[in-house]
Amino acid sequence: MFEVFSRSYYLGRLYVTPTDGEHALMHSEQHERINEEVYATGDGLERLDTPLVMKFESRHFPVHGAANVPTNTLAVPESMLEGTDVRNPPSLREVFLARRDRARQLLDLAGGWQASGDGGSADDLRNAGT
Repeated sequence: MFEVFSRSYYLGRLYVTPTDGEHALMHSEQHERINEEVYATGDGLERLDTPLVMKFESRHFPVHGAANVPTNTLAVPESMLEGTDVRNPPSLREVFLARRDRARQLLDLAGGWQASGDGGSADDLRNAGT
C-alpha cells in the first residue's frame, strides 16, 4: 500500500473521502498493520493504536483506526478538505505517511500527543511542518 518515497515519508494511494467526524480515519486492521510495520520498534510490548501521521496535499494530521471505514480509504473531516482539489469523493489520491522519526518530529512541533487518542493537541498537527 505504501512504498519508500524519501527519508521522511512513504508514498501511498488511498481513496480520500469526507467524514463528519473530527479525526481522520482509516480501516482499523490496516491502521494496526501499518502501525506495526512503520512505527513499532520491535522492543517489547508496543501499542498499535497510536495515530499514524499522514500528509495530504499541504496538511499533516493524525489518522486513527475505525472498523467502519472501508479498506484502502482515508476518511478526512470535511473541514480539512476545504481548499483541496478533491471534487468527486471518494477520489484515489496520493498520500504521504510520515516515517517514525519524522512523525515524532511533527508531534514534537505540535506539542506532543495525548496517548488516550481523545484529540487533545493532535488537532494542532494539521499544519505542522508544512
